[in-house]
Amino acid sequence: MNIRRGKEQEASELSELAYRSKAYWGYSDEFMEACRDDLTLSSAYIETQEVYVLEDEGSIKGFMSLEKDAEQEQWLLGYLFMEPEAVGKGYGKALWQHMVEVAQKLDIPVITIHSDPYAEPFYLSRGAKRVGEIASTVFPGRILPLLEVEIEKERSVE
Repeated sequence: MNIRRGKEQEASELSELAYRSKAYWGYSDEFMEACRDDLTLSSAYIETQEVYVLEDEGSIKGFMSLEKDAEQEQWLLGYLFMEPEAVGKGYGKALWQHMVEVAQKLDIPVITIHSDPYAEPFYLSRGAKRVGEIASTVFPGRILPLLEVEIEKERSVE
């Protein structure tokens, strides 16, 4: 297993992975099509944000990103998606741990997560806390879990 920075030329491949991953939860075709823009990464996004790809057995199994929301002065978990056949194999936990390590290096104290309802149990099991709800940017009236995870400072080895 290898986790590395995402490459600008992977924007389309990562976007399609995000789409397949979201569809894993059984959402309707209409719902998925409405989400397509939100699940699409640009090469500029990959270049300017903290995007990391997990590879194993010669292929991409998942990816995650941290993005700085300058308006809100906070960091968001922008994406954390797995190939459907990779779910339950520890890749999500590995990406989560990598996210924590990146946050520690960047001295990020808290990461905010606008969670899909189906993904909330995973985040809660990793130490995130539900702090409220947030309106969906895609579907008026749809409410999503709003989570936060506090990042412990990296311990220095003396």
